[in-house]
Amino acid sequence: MDLEEKVARLEAILKELAPLVVAFSGGVDSSYLACKAHQVTGGRMLAVTAESPSVPSHQRRMAEEVAARCGFAHEIIVTRELENEQYRANPPDRCYHCKDELFAALAALAAARGYAAVADGLNADDVGDYRPGRQAAEKHGVRSPLMEAGLTKDDIRILSRRAGLPTWEQPASACLASRIPYGVRITPEKLRLVDRGEEALRAMGFSIFRVRHHEELVRLEFGPEDLRRALDPAMAARLASCFKELGYRYVTLDLEGYRTGSLNEVLLELR
Repeated sequence: MDLEEKVARLEAILKELAPLVVAFSGGVDSSYLACKAHQVTGGRMLAVTAESPSVPSHQRRMAEEVAARCGFAHEIIVTRELENEQYRANPPDRCYHCKDELFAALAALAAARGYAAVADGLNADDVGDYRPGRQAAEKHGVRSPLMEAGLTKDDIRILSRRAGLPTWEQPASACLASRIPYGVRITPEKLRLVDRGEEALRAMGFSIFRVRHHEELVRLEFGPEDLRRALDPAMAARLASCFKELGYRYVTLDLEGYRTGSLNEVLLELR
């Protein structure tokens, strides 16, 4: 199936689901989905963004920018996954508890306001990844139009660029809890620390990175170009100073660089 056929299939799915609620994080996938749904359904779509300590500040800003640019209806709701002990304990299925909270809230909102469906931004590439949140989606009857249409991450970036979306080259996004190793308890303070660290890196001009929190040690992952810059002695000293000011005792650079789901590597070792 070529790209245009996939887009046609996506449009048919969205028309079938309308009026719908879109779980909108401001990331690459959900931004394209929300804009396309708004276009295809004639505005019979509401994009909803979750607000909680788990959400990166940058993602909230991007969600607001995309909504304003595309002109679709957008609301923010407060989610309370941190009140759930099963989430705070940070087990390997942590994402399930977060998504269960989000999708329950979206399903209730949709039912109360007469929307026919709830959709998320899962794409075709996500199927083979470790994603316990998919179980929560199935539990609440959430649809995944991008995945159902066979659209991959590369497809979505191409289509987002054509549509003039600022997210087209944005790195993959994930909640701040994904920066904390499984089994290490999640607290609002740790999430704020990670968020401040990533905001600092963005202010320094880095574009592809993750701040991995290991209690008193921070492990910084960078994309290839950013890693070369981070390894410069003057920049390395600046990074060390910045993160020690934030409260870390040890500041390290991961020589393997940025990779999504690096904290899932321990799960593979345990199999």
